[in-house]
Amino acid sequence: MNLETKWLEDFVALANTRSFSASARQRHVTQPAFSRRIRSLEQAVGATLVDRSTTPIGLTPEGQLFLVTARSMVEQLSECLAHLRGLSMANEALDIVAAHSLALTFFPRWISRLQKGVGELPTRLVAMNVGDAIHVLREGNCDLMLAYYDPYASMQLDGEAFPSFSIGQVKMLPVCVPNADGTPRFALDDEAGIPFLAYTQGAFLGRSVRMLLKNDPLRMRLKTVYETAMAEGLKGMALQGVGMAWIPDFCIREELAAGRLVRAGDPQWDIPLEIRLYRCSLVHKPGVEKLWRQMMKLPRDFLQA
Repeated sequence: MNLETKWLEDFVALANTRSFSASARQRHVTQPAFSRRIRSLEQAVGATLVDRSTTPIGLTPEGQLFLVTARSMVEQLSECLAHLRGLSMANEALDIVAAHSLALTFFPRWISRLQKGVGELPTRLVAMNVGDAIHVLREGNCDLMLAYYDPYASMQLDGEAFPSFSIGQVKMLPVCVPNADGTPRFALDDEAGIPFLAYTQGAFLGRSVRMLLKNDPLRMRLKTVYETAMAEGLKGMALQGVGMAWIPDFCIREELAAGRLVRAGDPQWDIPLEIRLYRCSLVHKPGVEKLWRQMMKLPRDFLQA
């Protein structure tokens, strides 16, 4: 007998939905391909498992009997693989996705500090925009997501399905290069127009800046001269004296300390941000769940970069 695991999973899905089309969507295959796989399963076991004469479809007596075995085999295999993944966690890299600005500057300090609390932690980091990171997390294609918390809930992440906790409180500061006397070249209180280095429309940090400026006359004096989705890109242009930008403080600590960048406005123009770590509770990986429990027990200063 030559049985493929995916056929068993297909059959269990079909028994749950009682629909070839719905099951095919659930299993991410075309309906004809799904039907062929069910036929292959029936041929392998030597019995008709599905009653195709009814709507919704039903199971034959043989199919009902085989369903008990199929479900048991799928569940046992899933549990076994999860257990093996958990055992190999010490040697397996943790897949983390993060917003670009967090990946470049925040993550190295944070992960170094975390390892002092949980020990050696192999990681594999992928930087992407927040929208893509959320999609990857929802699909179960990463273990953890490092992202800015969205107080306006536009990320649409359910708290139960995607638990999280705070790992940092930071601010976005309006900055530009200084004049020879140390004053900002593009001060926000200038009456003239200000060359503005902006985030692109879909960038999360751009939403935060737009919320700050939404009802303020200042936005009428900001003349956009450059756009990018990445904070590091804005920092590079700001250092060239092209304009003024709001940039997370952890990205520009050295530049502020050295005087290469200065504040373009007083603290009333700062934008507070919270950095959170997310996981998907619907994906059960023992190694990740164990790490999450360990982090929950650590003093807060181990988690704050």
